[in-house]
Amino acid sequence: MIFLELVLQNFGPYSGRQVINLDPRTEGNPRPIILLGGMNGGGKTTLMDAIRLALYGQRAQCSTRGNLSYSDFLNQCVNSKSNPAEKTRIELLFEHIEEDKPVKYRIVRTWEKNPKDGKDFLGILGDDDTWPVESLMNTWDDYIENLLPLGISNLFLFDGEQVRNLAEQETPPQIVIEAIRGLLGLELPDKLALDLEVLVNRKRKELADTKDLNTLEEIEKRLLQQQENYQAAEQELARLKNKIEELETIQQEALDKFVFEGGKIAAERSQLEEKKKEKTTALETIRKSLGELAAEILPLALIPNLLSQVQTQGSNEFRTQQVQLARDVLIERDKRLLQWLNQLAITLEEIDKIQSFLTEDVNNLYAISVQAELPWLLADEESLSQLDNVRYHLHNARNTAKQQLINLKNLEEEIITLERQVQTAAEPEAYQKLRYAVETAQNEVVQAKANYESIRQRLVALIDVIEITKKELKDYTDKNIKHKNREHIITSASKVQETLKVFREKLTLRKLNKLEEEVKKYFLYLLHKSDLVSSITIDTKTFALSLFDFDGKPVPKHRLSAGEKQLLAIAFLWGLAKVSGLRLPVAIDTPLGRLDSSHRQNLVEKYFPAASHQVILLSTDTEIGKKEVETLRENEAIAREYLLKYNSATRQTTVVENQYFW
Repeated sequence: MIFLELVLQNFGPYSGRQVINLDPRTEGNPRPIILLGGMNGGGKTTLMDAIRLALYGQRAQCSTRGNLSYSDFLNQCVNSKSNPAEKTRIELLFEHIEEDKPVKYRIVRTWEKNPKDGKDFLGILGDDDTWPVESLMNTWDDYIENLLPLGISNLFLFDGEQVRNLAEQETPPQIVIEAIRGLLGLELPDKLALDLEVLVNRKRKELADTKDLNTLEEIEKRLLQQQENYQAAEQELARLKNKIEELETIQQEALDKFVFEGGKIAAERSQLEEKKKEKTTALETIRKSLGELAAEILPLALIPNLLSQVQTQGSNEFRTQQVQLARDVLIERDKRLLQWLNQLAITLEEIDKIQSFLTEDVNNLYAISVQAELPWLLADEESLSQLDNVRYHLHNARNTAKQQLINLKNLEEEIITLERQVQTAAEPEAYQKLRYAVETAQNEVVQAKANYESIRQRLVALIDVIEITKKELKDYTDKNIKHKNREHIITSASKVQETLKVFREKLTLRKLNKLEEEVKKYFLYLLHKSDLVSSITIDTKTFALSLFDFDGKPVPKHRLSAGEKQLLAIAFLWGLAKVSGLRLPVAIDTPLGRLDSSHRQNLVEKYFPAASHQVILLSTDTEIGKKEVETLRENEAIAREYLLKYNSATRQTTVVENQYFW
């Protein structure tokens, strides 16, 4: 099966008539990928919904339908800017093989605002796109079930969110389980077993006499009522689940409002005020400490230059004083030296030279001190020593004061912040309202969950009751029905059911063994770690995947990264498609999700080109970016490219052919 063309007319954000060629065959050179790029909210998911809607109509599992009736959903899909006189239209042209020949059909669905009878009009056109095929229009649901059954469509038309959900859950959701069963052909034995049960019940009625028949009908009526109660409880359980989700959203909104409007701060007001009081006390302590510093030596920090000048002047005067003392000492020594020299046998001329040298040397020493300015400080040595101590203590005091000022500034900022927080706190009356809203929402969630659990327990109890009634029905029939021929049918049917049970188990094992190998092969093919997994097993009842390493030990799923889980989910879907043997198109909305670069590259290079003969990718610019699209182009994997240009002002999307983000 190949999708050839999708036509949208006034559908969702697509105004007017827009045609998208989906044929992967270009000039005789098949390339599997049809790439459509669009930003979030630009209409990608709408295209996927259009394909589902064209194929299945009222049965379509569209993303935006929710709990809407089909009529309301069709109204919702009408373009807001369209002419009321124009109809909304979807066309899907596809090709498949019938009797070894390719045939084409165009599915056409049209409707207008507030459609008549709440339905659309379905038309099926043949090869020439002109004459409707009446036989298919009347039996379309059965026909499409043979080509692409609704139950398995989610395994071929899926989105990244579906892959993420499948990756995160330990067991597949029920809708996926049913699709897997249909895809692997496991529903046939169950259908046969159900048909046999219907046949047996019919024969039991035929064999029973009037009294037995009345009793039998009473048991069957009771069983029917129990089954109806079970279905009603199931529906109520689903409704409560949706209600819990809604109430949890309301609860979160109430909590967010409680925090945003100052409820949380109001609850902590006393703590904030106590903290502010502590900070204020610390602030006053620092100020007092600074006051004590200012009352002692710290004011001298205002005259650092004067202190330096005094110290320099004192040192100079002290040095001059020392020079003068030394001169007097030297003169006395020189006199004694000359007297001694006169006693020696030295000529007067030599003594005169010595005396001249000594006089000149003393005069030079004294000249240095004479050149200095006249003393005015007149400080003694002890005073100069005290001045050094003053400068040392002043240096310490200045450092202490600087640190205290920094602490003071920090405390002032903290106090201002605390004051602002207190000011943003809700008033007592508003706080009570906010708190009441939060508590009410929490109580409603708790009550809804309690109701949900009560209904769930009722379902469990109903299952037991239904089984007991079925056994009673079987026992009653076995004890009271005597007719041999029809009794033989009943007995044989029971044996056939047992055989079908064994057949189903063996068929399941056979199919799942093949599926396990395919999933493992594709998982390792997509994964860049070849030593992570040695084998994969699939549970025959829940279809849950179990991974084992090369030592045969289980590999817990939580040990896998988010990207590896997604690759495992994709390998699971890929393996299912391969084992089914169906050649169907694959359409993926937002395909890459939270994959890292290496896993993303593996998916781009290995999965997309090989997933099917036709792969429709609906991607944002951050998923299949410049690097990824260039890789696909280099590998000649892309047949066609489209860009979904969304105009936020008009809320309309236009399909641009032969263009992507890059």
